[in-house]
Parts: sequence; C-alpha cells; structure tokens
Amino acid sequence: MQNLKRYFFTITAIIIAHIAFSQGNVTLPPSGGNQKAEVSQWIGLVKVTINYSSPDVSAPDGTDRKGKIWGQLVPYGMTNLGFGTAKEGPWRAGANEGTIFSVSHDVMIEGKKLPAGNYGLHMIAQPEGKPWTIIFSNNSTAWGSFYYEPAEDALRVDVTPVKNEYQEWLTYEFEDRQPSSCVASLQWENLKVPFKIEVGDMNEMYFQNMKKELQTIPGFSWQGYNTAANFCIQNNFHLDQALVWADAAISMPFVGQENAITLMTKSNVLSQMGKTEEAQTYQEKAVYHPAAQAIFIHNYGRQLISQGNLDKALEIFELNAERNPDAWFIGVGFGRVYSAMGKYKKALKYMEEALVKAPTEFNQNNVKGHIEKLKRGEDIN
Repeated sequence: MQNLKRYFFTITAIIIAHIAFSQGNVTLPPSGGNQKAEVSQWIGLVKVTINYSSPDVSAPDGTDRKGKIWGQLVPYGMTNLGFGTAKEGPWRAGANEGTIFSVSHDVMIEGKKLPAGNYGLHMIAQPEGKPWTIIFSNNSTAWGSFYYEPAEDALRVDVTPVKNEYQEWLTYEFEDRQPSSCVASLQWENLKVPFKIEVGDMNEMYFQNMKKELQTIPGFSWQGYNTAANFCIQNNFHLDQALVWADAAISMPFVGQENAITLMTKSNVLSQMGKTEEAQTYQEKAVYHPAAQAIFIHNYGRQLISQGNLDKALEIFELNAERNPDAWFIGVGFGRVYSAMGKYKKALKYMEEALVKAPTEFNQNNVKGHIEKLKRGEDIN
C-alpha cells in the first residue's frame, strides 16, 4: 500500500510539472513583428524550401532604419553575438530562430555540391564591393547563429550582392527559373543577395525516379512501363532497361498487353539499339495489329515516306483505307505518298477528297495549303 501511494505521488508530480512546463510555452505573437515565412520552388523533381522570419526596415517602435540595415543592424563580418557558445558568428540571414534551407535531392550551389538535407542558412555580410559568404550549416536546429560552429559547415560559397529596388520586408525569392536550375535571392532594403541552385543530370534523376515509381501504382499497368521505355528512347540512354520495360508492357503477368502501342515501343527500342531486323518485325506486328488505330497507321505511313520507303508507305495507306474507310485523313495519306512519288495530279485528287471530309477549320486550311502546292507542282512532304 505504501509503495502504491509513493507511485501515485510520483505520477502526480510529473503531471503537475508537465502542465507547468506547457503553460510556460504558449504561443505568443512573433518578436518584433518578424513574421514567419516560407517559400518553396520545384526544379523538376527537386524541392527547395527556405523557412525564415521576416523583419522589416522600420523598427518595432516605428523608427525608420533606412541606410542603417547593412553594417549596423546586420554587422559586417563575423561578430561576437554576446550569447551562446559561438565565439564569433555570422548573420542568421533572417530574424528570430534561424533560417533553414531544405533541399530534397543533391544539388549544386554556385557550382559546389550540396547533399540533400536541412541546413542552417547563415551569411557573412561585407561592405559594398566585397563578396558575401553564404554558409550552409549541418546544424539546422540551433537558435539563430548563437551556437554557430565552423566545423559544422556543410558548404560555403561566395557571391556578389547587387543593388535592388526597395524592399521593406526581408524576403526570399526564386528567380530565373529554368528546367534544371534557378536563382534564390535574399532581398531587403536596397540589396539583393543571389545564389544559383543547379540540378546535375535531370534526365538521370527522372530515370531513377521511374525505377522507384514502377514498384508502386504505375507498375500495375502496361502504360507505366511503356511511358518509361519511351522516355529512355527519347533520351537515347539506358536502352537495356528500356527493353526490359518494353517487354513488361507487352507480356508482364497480369499487367502486360500486346497492342499496337506496346509493340511499336519495343520496335523503337530495338531500332535505337541498332537491331534493325528485329525492330522491323515488331514494327510490322504493331501496324498490322487488329487494334491499331487509324491515326497510328497513318503516322507510320508518314514515317515511311520520310525514310524514302514509298512503296511500303503506299501499302500501309491502302491498309488504312481498307480498315478505316471513314477516317477523313485517308485521302491525306494517299496525297502525301503520291506527292512524294512525283504524281501530283493523283495526289491532288486525293487531297480534294480529304478537303470535303476535313472536320475542322484548322484541318481544312491545312489541306488547302497542300492543294495549292500540288497545283503548282510542288511536293507537300
């Protein structure tokens, strides 16, 4: 009984202490009105986020601090912050707790590698005309720069600030957004501090991501494998893997489907690999497949024209006319192949038939352009 009482009093003391501690950590308005902010930017698959607190040029009491930000409120160089373990510290690149830079994948900052992760973002400000140092610290949880340790630096880069239009609130923005890069910049008062973020091999990153995705929902349909194989074809890389994916799209248990699209994808992979005869076998299977759509057959015929294989192209357009006599572009196909053969009068006859069936104004104008060329004795291909 005595032990039970002692246990009860111990638990009670812990609960009371917990309540007291919690009441001491209620959420209050931000210090000095320095509101929290966060900005993110995607560079393809890469997500970049900067989390910071945003002071304004005017002091909390309303004092105008224009001209007193750089070198005064934000001191130049490393300084003794008067608190914490840092003997001298950089600027926290914001206000309050600290600025956090997060990146989902490895990137290059100003040409130097920064691994994926969360970093404390600091800056060493300098007088006009001198470069600033941007610091990415492995310590992303410490308050501000009070506990800054150079040994925890993950990366340092030097950048040159530029003059900027007036900005009352300290702000981070992403500019010059390209498919594989962007420029992040701190902007405050009349100064901008830019730094470039680059992703190395974007296509390789997408390829590796596809390998992971095909182990999830996309891997339960032939379309996922077919799309991934075509991505490799378009970029002419990882063709061995592309062939594995093309085969999966055709014949993987419970998933694969042999149709005109999957057969043509495998043909294209084989062609890219230099296996011409095997590629042609699958190409034929694709075009003559019962499920091959009219536009699919038509486009294959056009491809043969571009390759100079006119007799085969004519055979394909005849197949399309037999299978899909109501498709309006049947006449366009015949017109193109006869034009390539130099038989302009015969080509003109088919183009005029196609004009009558053309469903939209765009199609009609396109066919009219072909007709005018044929009348002048010009090839339309």
